[in-house]
Amino acid sequence: MKTAIYKNQLIFLDHLQRDEFQKIYLAGKNNEIKCPTCNERMQLFLGIQEQPHFFHVHSPEKKCQEPEHEKTSTPVSVQTIERNGFILPQSRTITVQDNNVQLFSPAKPVRHTVPFIPPNTWDHKVSVPYFQELAEQGVSLDQNQASAVTMTEGSLLVLAGAGSGKTRVLTARTAYMLIEKRIDPRSIMLVTFTSKAAAEMKARLLSYPNVNKQAVHQLVTGTFHSIFYRILMYHDGANWASDKLLKKDWQRDKILKEAGKQLDLSEKEFAYDLALQQIGLWKNTMVMPDQITPSSEWEENTAQLFKLYETFKQREGLFDFDDMLIGCYRLLQTSADLLEFYQERFHYFLIDEFQDINKVQYELIKMLSMKHKNVCAVGDDDQAIYSFRGSDPKFLLDFEQDFPLAEVINLDQNYRSSHEIVTAANQMIAANKVRRIKKMKAQVSNGLLPYLFFPYDEEEEATMIVTDIQQQITDGANPSDFAILYRTNAASRAVFERLAISNLPFKLDLDAEAFYDRYIVRCTLSFLRVSIHEDDTQGISEILPLLFLKQTALKELKALSILQDCSLLEALSYIKTTHSFQEKKLKKVVPLIRSLKALAPVKAIEKIEKDIGFLDFLKKRGNESNQLEKGSDDLKDLKVAAKSFESIDSLLAHAEHMSAMNREMKNLSKHFREAITLSTIHRAKGLEYKTVYLIGAVDGSLPHDYALESSRNGDFAPLEEERRLFYVAMTRAKEQLYISVQENRRGKKSYRSRFLAPLLKANKH
Repeated sequence: MKTAIYKNQLIFLDHLQRDEFQKIYLAGKNNEIKCPTCNERMQLFLGIQEQPHFFHVHSPEKKCQEPEHEKTSTPVSVQTIERNGFILPQSRTITVQDNNVQLFSPAKPVRHTVPFIPPNTWDHKVSVPYFQELAEQGVSLDQNQASAVTMTEGSLLVLAGAGSGKTRVLTARTAYMLIEKRIDPRSIMLVTFTSKAAAEMKARLLSYPNVNKQAVHQLVTGTFHSIFYRILMYHDGANWASDKLLKKDWQRDKILKEAGKQLDLSEKEFAYDLALQQIGLWKNTMVMPDQITPSSEWEENTAQLFKLYETFKQREGLFDFDDMLIGCYRLLQTSADLLEFYQERFHYFLIDEFQDINKVQYELIKMLSMKHKNVCAVGDDDQAIYSFRGSDPKFLLDFEQDFPLAEVINLDQNYRSSHEIVTAANQMIAANKVRRIKKMKAQVSNGLLPYLFFPYDEEEEATMIVTDIQQQITDGANPSDFAILYRTNAASRAVFERLAISNLPFKLDLDAEAFYDRYIVRCTLSFLRVSIHEDDTQGISEILPLLFLKQTALKELKALSILQDCSLLEALSYIKTTHSFQEKKLKKVVPLIRSLKALAPVKAIEKIEKDIGFLDFLKKRGNESNQLEKGSDDLKDLKVAAKSFESIDSLLAHAEHMSAMNREMKNLSKHFREAITLSTIHRAKGLEYKTVYLIGAVDGSLPHDYALESSRNGDFAPLEEERRLFYVAMTRAKEQLYISVQENRRGKKSYRSRFLAPLLKANKH
């Protein structure tokens, strides 16, 4: 149905403004929508594949006759008539017509022009008896995979596209070397990027025919850090004992903050968490403190902290994880005998996820393999997405420069995703200019085209996704079939909130910070809390840095509140500082904060942002120097969330409830066997799901603002990495892919992601 009664008014869905849809949806959830004919409870359906419509809650298939009406831009008052003993509404005619109503945009399929050709990839020309045994165990190899397995001598680059079975190739190659070639397992180094991947490879190896446990244990397997730390411990255990390792972020953070005191950097005002990330990036790219040329005041401060941090560690004999690789590199570089020993010890190197390698890791492998040059690097430059950690795809792209006799094998068969998804992903990633040219080919076609859908904003986006998942689960799907992927954790706020009240099981990244616990969001909410409860000690403590006061001022405020017989908030007007202008500002800020409680939440946040000077604080804190997560973006996201609330009290209660839900869901996630996955795209790499929802496919979100800004300044590398991130997200889907293109983002009109242009172009043919 297209009509319903809301607040004793008849509303016509076809002529309802788009920004009203979510409000009407929530009204239906709150039992505020009725059928204009039978007066039963109704709700608004907001999904992906079907057009919006009203349905009867208790009998969804029921279709009542809709009242006649003329086009109108606003709900009309309801008049009633009696018919067969029932009081029924009847709309009065309004002759004014509005042609400016924004219509709902239906979902659009992503069509393709590449026909599906069933593959014939299994009749490879390599005749190896061991492959027959593998096939009997259910491990079949296509022609290119078999070549990658058997080409054991010399350097080899295996371009392993998404879903191409790279783990199968690495494990089958290792088994082949052990069984067929009888290579000493102690001469093989198998490097993975996670301990989990190393354990999985060992477990898979042990399932292969004729592979014995002893040989697997003799292999040198693990992450870069675990392998090279073992070397350090063996040769210089006194200086690299595990009790000297800074294992926790808080340990490093503490050292950095102590160093910051020497530079007079406030713990509340300076972004120490971002500084730690930047120091890690410098170290992984082998840039030391004296080699840094700062491009901003924040970078200059961070470079000085870096120098003080390194000095402190050296003085105390401490080290962090990044030091393990740099330390081993220096050890081998300064000891020719030791380097020769390990060059002779390791004859074969197998490196997984080679596109994610950083400079120090690459230099270590190049140094150790110099004698035998048997390096098998497996990776995909189209999935290089970790530059923020120092990873650089140029080591894969330029592989033949350092290994001039290297062979290159392209694994171009995708065994994960359907032809429809693979073709769309190929079309999208082909726009990158710095890449090895390749096209993946799917094994199956299921006829399910990827879809673009067009929610009004983040709130409606979340509603449409959860509605679609609920429908599919009702039809027999399992919650674990679904993943909702996003660019940054902050983008998950609306979908988390919708799932939290849906009773659907879901899991999220244990390291993800709850939206309402984010520093900037928490501080903003503290202003609102203090406006209502002027003696809220925690709230006052949170806002002190934003008023450019140190935490020591809290003690003075408590004393002043007693002496002046006033609230903690009012005590701000009595506080004495070394600057008269600051005292005047504090006197003005008290009535400003008090006035917030009378405003709607969105208006109150805008007042905090502009009149109280929150944006000035963000710039001074250095938070705006972060490329990915700016504090001002958090404020914009909070304003979007606040639009759903009429009072500050209700927003604060909601924020507290959602933070508690986030903590609870992290605990429950460990016990869910069947759950919807919420994840950043980075965290989802290497995983797969039947159905994937990619949210926020608009410029500024994906690609991220910082990449767009870099491209405007002539640096296109970040933009190409963002396109690779998009590609990774698309290729997580096995059967169905939905891409959300918000019409509005953070309260402003948005523009579809430029990465969608090749997909939309295909639709025109």
